[in-house]
Amino acid sequence: MQQIARSVALAFNSLPRPHRVMLGSLTVLTLAAAVWRPFVYHTESAPVAKSITLGKDDIRSLLPEASEPIDQNAQEDEAIPQDELDDKIASVTGLHEYVVSTGDTLSSILNQYGIDMTEIGQLVQADKDLRNLKIGQQLSWTLTAEGDLKSLTWEMSRRETRTYEQAKNGVWKMKSETQQGDWVNSLLKGTFNGSFVTSARSAGLTTTEINAVIKAMQWQMDFRKLKKGDEFAVLMSREMLNGKREQSQLVGVRVRSGGKDYYGIRAEDGKFYDRTGAGLAKGFMRFPTSRQFRVSSNFNPRRVNPVTGRVAPHRGVDFAMPQGTPVMAVGDGEVVVAKRSGAAGYYVAIRHGRSYTTRYMHLKKLLVKPGQKVKRGERIALSGNTGRSTGPHLHYEVWINQQAVNPLTAKLPRSEGLTGAERREFLAKAKEVVPQLRFD
Repeated sequence: MQQIARSVALAFNSLPRPHRVMLGSLTVLTLAAAVWRPFVYHTESAPVAKSITLGKDDIRSLLPEASEPIDQNAQEDEAIPQDELDDKIASVTGLHEYVVSTGDTLSSILNQYGIDMTEIGQLVQADKDLRNLKIGQQLSWTLTAEGDLKSLTWEMSRRETRTYEQAKNGVWKMKSETQQGDWVNSLLKGTFNGSFVTSARSAGLTTTEINAVIKAMQWQMDFRKLKKGDEFAVLMSREMLNGKREQSQLVGVRVRSGGKDYYGIRAEDGKFYDRTGAGLAKGFMRFPTSRQFRVSSNFNPRRVNPVTGRVAPHRGVDFAMPQGTPVMAVGDGEVVVAKRSGAAGYYVAIRHGRSYTTRYMHLKKLLVKPGQKVKRGERIALSGNTGRSTGPHLHYEVWINQQAVNPLTAKLPRSEGLTGAERREFLAKAKEVVPQLRFD
């Protein structure tokens, strides 16, 4: 044995130094592995184990949707308070309207409302012209109770309107109507006396026309707060066919309140601007926080709840964030809800104009009160984990005309005005419209 050991030592010493270092290191590692005995390999003693029972909420917290509400059904208890303008001016139930803007396609418009791309593709098969929408054209559509597309109307021009309806076999059918009436401008004016809706109807405006006026002026004033004696003048372009009024389009509106005049004049793009061509809409932020957080659950109107297995629409986006993160109003508006309410926990709802509403849920602390006016970027709450929630997050919703849309893709208002040739054309039109908006 000694002779063998001596031979090994001589052979080792005759190796180059780098080889000796490497071989020595391997020997040490081999001996260390042979000596080490982790506890689990000691079969002579029973391992220590602890049994932990997980409840449904605990199990759910291990899932990817950890910050998603367990059941996000339609929130009846979190409904936005309605007023006279909502009750009496509401259009056909389930009807949604949209004016085509720069860069819009049929897919980008409908997809933000949760309509599946497959449905949109089938609709386009019925009319390839739907691929070529133009700025200023108007779309309106209705949905089924399940959120599927039921019908769509495309106002291509003041003359032609195309309607699309789905047959029982799933195939879309297109019907085109061309009006041949004469378009005549009509000035309707009145004085506010208790209710704008009542005053406007007394002046001869239809429900649809009143709705158009409110939408055009929603960023400039609150029609609920007009005072007795305030005046308004509305210029409508109405189509007359065989002595009957078929359809109308708002050309311009002027409201005098508190001695100050407010104008809204329609441009070729279908939007309304003041007399100088400045945009009336108030700009929105895309996200309700100072920086973007990870989306833990996306907008999905057809979502199947991973726990209950039921269809429970997820009408907003969940952002996973630490509790206490400042939450900001995405646009100027009025707080209509600020309270603790069931599954939503502490929650805030803000109305922006008449068409837009945003909701912020599962908050830790409220920083605003109902009736309070807020500015874009103003802190309204701190994020939390209240209500029906299994992890710290912010549930954020955007509603347009009482319809939930995808906050990440929705076409939000931007503060912008007309420039270049478009502004010159608008100013020429405004020069003709403004003198017609008279009160005498």
